[in-house]
Amino acid sequence: MKQHAVLEEKVKRYEDMLNKALKAFETSPQENSHLRKVADDFSTMASSYYDDGVHFIEDGDIVNALVCFSYGHAWLDAGVKLGIFKVSDENLFTI
Repeated sequence: MKQHAVLEEKVKRYEDMLNKALKAFETSPQENSHLRKVADDFSTMASSYYDDGVHFIEDGDIVNALVCFSYGHAWLDAGVKLGIFKVSDENLFTI
């Protein structure tokens, strides 16, 4: 019998993953380049989604917290794929 994911566990797992990912990348484009601004925007979006997710947890809204943590990580993954972030952890990012 297939066991379904427990929402609280999934939220915690995604929160931890995004928290680790936010500390595990470097911005690669040069200062004052267009791509540096893109990298900064992607990084800001990821951090903002993390903060929003924490806020939703505090409010007891774990569904929206999960959405925020997922979206935040997606911004970082997109940055990796675009080549604006350097990473080395294949467990945290789609490399």
